[in-house]
Amino acid sequence: MAGSLNKVMLIGHLGKDPEIRYTGSGTAVANFSIATNDRRKNQQGEWEDHTEWHDIVAFGKLADICGQYLAKGRQVFIEGRLQTRKWQDKQGQNRKTTEIIAANMTMLGGRGDAPGKGAPRGPGKAAPASNDMDEAPPPDEPMGGSAGDDDIPF
Repeated sequence: MAGSLNKVMLIGHLGKDPEIRYTGSGTAVANFSIATNDRRKNQQGEWEDHTEWHDIVAFGKLADICGQYLAKGRQVFIEGRLQTRKWQDKQGQNRKTTEIIAANMTMLGGRGDAPGKGAPRGPGKAAPASNDMDEAPPPDEPMGGSAGDDDIPF
């Protein structure tokens, strides 16, 4: 088989509001993290929740959209690719981090999900966004799924 694939798909909640900065050439960069949860039994047979944090980086128009519409607690679907960066910290120690470079973002969730920045979207609505968008996010689109979204433990 020829070629390779580097694709990540996550659904999680933002741990804090996105941080937006701009490169020297004016390109927007958004940094934020999302939490995903996994529930499994421990050695005693009791259920335990495990949270995994994922660092997300978005560029360009997608970064602007993330900065405008996302807020702490908001549920999102992120699609992108893994990328590992290496650098030296202030003490000269070599460091590396693995991030998800976002290609697409869809806002999820329902009533009461991250009031404030996400307010232009109505309850139960999703707004897809991607790095190759030329305009603002599309108008509200109804989201498929059940009314059980309020049962998510966030």
